[in-house]
Amino acid sequence: MVKPRVVFSRCLGFDHCRYNGDIISDEFCRRLAACVEPVPVCPEMEIGLGVPRDPIRIVYQGEERRLLQPATGRDVSAPMRGFADRFLTAVGPVDGFVLKSRSPSCGTRDVKSYNEEGNIRPAASRQGFFAAAVMERFAERPVEDEGRLKSFLIRESFLSRLFSLARFRTLQEKPTMAGLVRFHATHKLLLMAYDQTALHRLGRLVANPERRPLTGLLDEYETGLARALARPPKYASAVNVLLHALGYFSRSLNAAEKSFFLDALERYRAGRLPLSVPVSIIQSWIVRFGQPYLAEQVFFQPYPDELRELSDSGKGRDR
Repeated sequence: MVKPRVVFSRCLGFDHCRYNGDIISDEFCRRLAACVEPVPVCPEMEIGLGVPRDPIRIVYQGEERRLLQPATGRDVSAPMRGFADRFLTAVGPVDGFVLKSRSPSCGTRDVKSYNEEGNIRPAASRQGFFAAAVMERFAERPVEDEGRLKSFLIRESFLSRLFSLARFRTLQEKPTMAGLVRFHATHKLLLMAYDQTALHRLGRLVANPERRPLTGLLDEYETGLARALARPPKYASAVNVLLHALGYFSRSLNAAEKSFFLDALERYRAGRLPLSVPVSIIQSWIVRFGQPYLAEQVFFQPYPDELRELSDSGKGRDR
């Protein structure tokens, strides 16, 4: 498994840098940090606010959005924007971000904002100042907060996308046409589960009938890959992938084995079995019959097992 490069809010297990000196103990962030190259950052400390510090908040002065420290009257909007620009320019290759939920600097959504009288403004979704810069500059990269990553479906999609983009980045570091062909071949079933239209479009790109230069192909493929994986797949797509995989063994299985698998698939479709059951049956046949194509498909292990939780085994894909 490749190690993605991930920017974390530093308070998520790395340092006591919350406004009150706390550190956020998050089990998933701890396990993720062990499987990636972490780049921790605390934007509020980086602009000199210190620990402990008086809280900051987003305040609208008319229609102008400001980042203020009410206790001191300090306006840190410009310093925060300046730091975000400098950091994101200098950070280098990044595969994803895990930021602190609802923080006025790092929150990716649902951050409280206030009017000049101190009343909370109604809003469906607001981002912190640093997070807004991240999501604008790295729009094709997965960006989540630790609160949303408690959802299995969001976490699974985030990890699949994160590790796939990291694998592609390693290809870009030593680019070859053969490497691109192999990458696409090993990610076919994953792409099939997420976006079949994108799978075919990327396949045509890899075929390269116009003999385009590799650099342009890689850039276009990366954009298409990121967009294909941007939304979690529907459960029916996983069913289609598993039926496709069954076709590789149809001549080797007896009627009872096929019936057993199709029954498991139907129970998964009805919500009575987790996805892991039919997937495990296919994996056992991959080992039993030595199917090399399926053995290399990242669909069956898109990210390290260390990042799976025991409770995940009882869950399937979005209905």
